Amino acid sequence: MKRKWILAVLGLGGGSAVVSCVESDGNHTKNGPDGYPYEVATTVGMITDIVRNVAGEHATVEGIIGQGIDPHLYLPSTPDVKSLRRADLVFYNGLMLEGKMGDVLDKVAASGKPVHAVTANPESSGDYVMTDNSNHHDPHVWMDVAGWIKAVEVVKTSLADYDKAHQTDYEKNAAVYVEQLRKIDDYAKISIASIPEGQRVLVTAHDAFGYMSRAYGIEVRGIQGISTESNAGLRDIEELVDFLVQRRIPSVFVESSVPRKNIMALVEGARAKGHEVKVGGELFSDAMGKAGTYEGTYEGMIDHNVTIITRALGGVAPVRGLNGKLEE
Repeated sequence: MKRKWILAVLGLGGGSAVVSCVESDGNHTKNGPDGYPYEVATTVGMITDIVRNVAGEHATVEGIIGQGIDPHLYLPSTPDVKSLRRADLVFYNGLMLEGKMGDVLDKVAASGKPVHAVTANPESSGDYVMTDNSNHHDPHVWMDVAGWIKAVEVVKTSLADYDKAHQTDYEKNAAVYVEQLRKIDDYAKISIASIPEGQRVLVTAHDAFGYMSRAYGIEVRGIQGISTESNAGLRDIEELVDFLVQRRIPSVFVESSVPRKNIMALVEGARAKGHEVKVGGELFSDAMGKAGTYEGTYEGMIDHNVTIITRALGGVAPVRGLNGKLEE
């Protein structure tokens, strides 16, 4: 690492970090873009959506991990690495979401490229970041819209620092985007609260909805832990089957980026004990919907999840999806 070239490199693989480039090191740009639009690379779609909304016309944004792909297990390909190296800035989640990309992100940062963890603000906000029984950070901050707004602030500040000429544009774009997110946050609160209290339980394949639980007052149970790298044992499934039967929970949910087999084992186990549980729908947990669709945006992802959960558990979604995008 060249002294004076890098301000900070703080454990990219293990948590949140910000790397700032202030001079050219021979591999990358000097302070600010050489032209427009400059290139930004992001890891997961939820981050891609933030950057596209905030950067506007000033940057092109390439997402690395696409629809239906589990970021916990994702190994970057050679084209992915080239995209990261080619980009002028990189944004990733942090909190070990992209655990298998840690070495690549470290190397990209060491080249002098600005690399930013969007969870830097949530992680520094006192006890906001959740942990499991093993004290592993929960990286799924986007499940709480208010928490994800903190990530928007990181993107806004990082883009403004890199491209000071358009700081006002980034501030305006971020303000518009945050206003949209506040509306979906309000929708989630109203919608989830309409579920009868005894049925306000979300059972999914892995524990990706802890922030949703805390923000919107819904109990959450996952077969696997925070990371899909953890294995679900027979005892885990049996205990969750007993829970479903005892509480008379009407629905469980599959996830777009996680295999269905464990959820179907719950359905079959509950049926064997005389309780019919249906699959309430497919939720987006670690990945958004198909690119170019409403569900392929962060706003649409949350809208979809909240509306599906509310209806399947006996609540009343106040409208037909926040923007009327979901089919009856």
